[in-house]
Amino acid sequence: MNTVKNEPVPPPVGGVLWSLAGDIRMLLTLPAALAMQVAHPAVGAGVDDHSVFRTDPWGRGERSLASLQLWVYGGEAAAAEGRRLRTLHKTIQGTDAHGRAYHALTPAYYAWVHATGYPVFRHAQHYLGRPFTEAQERALYAEWLQVGRVLGIHDRDMPQSIEEFWPYYQKVLDNELEETVVVKELLATDVPLPAPDRGPRWLRLLLALSWPWLRPRFARCRRFVTIGLMPPDARQAIGLEWTDAQERKLRRLGRVVRAVVPVLPERLRFMPIARRARRAARG
Repeated sequence: MNTVKNEPVPPPVGGVLWSLAGDIRMLLTLPAALAMQVAHPAVGAGVDDHSVFRTDPWGRGERSLASLQLWVYGGEAAAAEGRRLRTLHKTIQGTDAHGRAYHALTPAYYAWVHATGYPVFRHAQHYLGRPFTEAQERALYAEWLQVGRVLGIHDRDMPQSIEEFWPYYQKVLDNELEETVVVKELLATDVPLPAPDRGPRWLRLLLALSWPWLRPRFARCRRFVTIGLMPPDARQAIGLEWTDAQERKLRRLGRVVRAVVPVLPERLRFMPIARRARRAARG
């Protein structure tokens, strides 16, 4: 389905992503997808060389989250956001740790960044919600392909069915992924991290005062959910350890999340762009 301008449109209202992408549980899944992305040497080098994730981590995270919300809930703004991202990535190029030239818009690299969302959503759902049925998994993949089109990814560069996706995915795991410098940094618990600088003034002040105590605990929690909500085969490909005790802890966390989040009011359960879109759809 296209607009008058023949631009790709977001996934359908009421689809799988409509409820998934704006839910606050998304915040727990994104670090795993990001770690899988930067475990590709070319993608990791691009982030290492060009991203502001070290100097402006909270701003970078906020902008990325808002962008993702637009892909699903943005309506006509979704295609504009896709064009903006491609323009932004045109100048991202260099040499990776193996001495190979990379460009952010190389189809294989750009497609991999997008592809990571599907296996992470699918795996995390076993902990944070009800596991998808086969029909829901197929719908999710079809909708994720549609998001890819919004981002300017050609159909020829992404597997067009689940049956085609898994061999592609396994090939990348087997031949490309590694524990890059950026992966190590994202999982480190001892790197400097400034106090959050977003939100109401009173909250920023409270966080700044308590950050010396909170920071190491936040870093350990981030590492835990990043590795835990990453599909086991990707975890193994990157070389990340995960113990039975950690698995039991993650399952306990999942039980709490499944009990609490679904009963929250919409203003607390869904992020702002998603809330506005859902309200407009009902109207």
